[in-house]
Amino acid sequence: MTPDFPAFAPLFARQLHHLRTTTGPALQAWEALLQDWIPRHLLAQEDQGPHSRDRLWNLRLTFWTFLWQIAHAGASCREAVREARDRCRLLNRPVPPETTSPYCQARSSLPLERLDQIHRTVLSEAQEALSAGALWCGLDVQVVDGTTLTAPDTPENQAAYPQQKVQRPGCGFPILRLVALFSLATGMIGGWVTGTWVQHELMLFQQLWEWLRPGQLLLGDRGFCTWGLLAQCQARSLHAVFRLRGTRRRDFRRGRCLGGGQRLVHWNKPPRRPRTLSVAEWITLPACLELRLVRSRLQVRGFRTTQIALVTTLLDTQRYPLEAFGLLYLRRWRMELAFRDLKITLQMDPLRCRTPNTVAREIRLHRLVHNLARRVMLEAARRHRVPPDRLSFAGTLAACRCCAQALLQTRSESKRRQLLAQLFLTIASDLVPHRPGRREPRAVKRRPKPYPRLTCHRHRFREIQHQNRYYIPAKLRPAHPKYLGLN
Repeated sequence: MTPDFPAFAPLFARQLHHLRTTTGPALQAWEALLQDWIPRHLLAQEDQGPHSRDRLWNLRLTFWTFLWQIAHAGASCREAVREARDRCRLLNRPVPPETTSPYCQARSSLPLERLDQIHRTVLSEAQEALSAGALWCGLDVQVVDGTTLTAPDTPENQAAYPQQKVQRPGCGFPILRLVALFSLATGMIGGWVTGTWVQHELMLFQQLWEWLRPGQLLLGDRGFCTWGLLAQCQARSLHAVFRLRGTRRRDFRRGRCLGGGQRLVHWNKPPRRPRTLSVAEWITLPACLELRLVRSRLQVRGFRTTQIALVTTLLDTQRYPLEAFGLLYLRRWRMELAFRDLKITLQMDPLRCRTPNTVAREIRLHRLVHNLARRVMLEAARRHRVPPDRLSFAGTLAACRCCAQALLQTRSESKRRQLLAQLFLTIASDLVPHRPGRREPRAVKRRPKPYPRLTCHRHRFREIQHQNRYYIPAKLRPAHPKYLGLN
């Protein structure tokens, strides 16, 4: 079943034994598991427009096939088409052709506004299920961060997301810069925006204001600590906490003392307007900001004490104590783990679609699969009162795959509720070990193969004839003719 999670084997043993003697497509099983969080009317056939005709690859079949392919990381288009064909045979519907070209064309025509509407529905439903204890000091925290992705090297992708200029043509890949908002309370990724790798994260973030509501708290690293962004947050009735950058603003001798490690300071408006703001927005911003500098110590047993300096618009020292800020910024690491779940577990990097039109839909489906898995984890944490951050993302996906196959064979609603209850119990009982202060360096342990680098176009590249004479760096190889390829 799943060799990585053997604890799940006895929980669905009876259902899986029945599955081995029957046939059922995994695509329909996945739809049976997630249909409670995706309203059916959002995938209904339209009265007019590109999805008004009842085609072989209609909107519902294309959506669930694409979603199944993303959830099963590494699944090819050919495998997804075969799953869709099995589902159509089971439902006595016309079977689409076995070729992958019609499926890829249907994916490229998925309506973006419909995908965004499904995403907002999942987010709002999860937000309503939150309790007051999931908030930080009564505030809903939104973490902002950025990352990069690579896409297939096609002329269309290169035109939309060009590679680095230092790379020769045919040797690099299109690079996308992605900036996203992450909710600490739900673990879901809300709004995000993509651009080229030369665009700064602050510039891309200006397109995400619609995803923030008044009263929320925006948390970011040094890259977002600017006067303009702090002023914009105050103008939009938002709170902000950023890590300080620069030695001048880190001076805790300035301002009024609010206690140990806290200062009330005033930052004047810079003389030059940043490129992230228009002239009209820059004029409306105040001439001075009243901010609070916080110096917090992070003490973890067995590790050296770390001191961080933060700036925030939260001036109330009683409601927002000094100790809470250090723990809050420590939780910002969950944003990095969310990117890891997307890029590694769901294999979003590198992307697979060959046109920017389909790349936009592939990114949205990755985001939706990630949030649906987080929604299942939230339900398991709520029912069994366990911390949501202690649940495994990869383990949740593995348990959902097993339970989805069992749900396909249920014949009554009561049996379906029992299987879902068992699924939530399985997820809640498989907690990630508590590892306070565990270091996770950004380093790769496995060494790549000693193949030569592709330093020119593949049509001009000349393969080394002898496999044992691959390129060795000049710092490591001795000065011998056999390492230089001369004999």
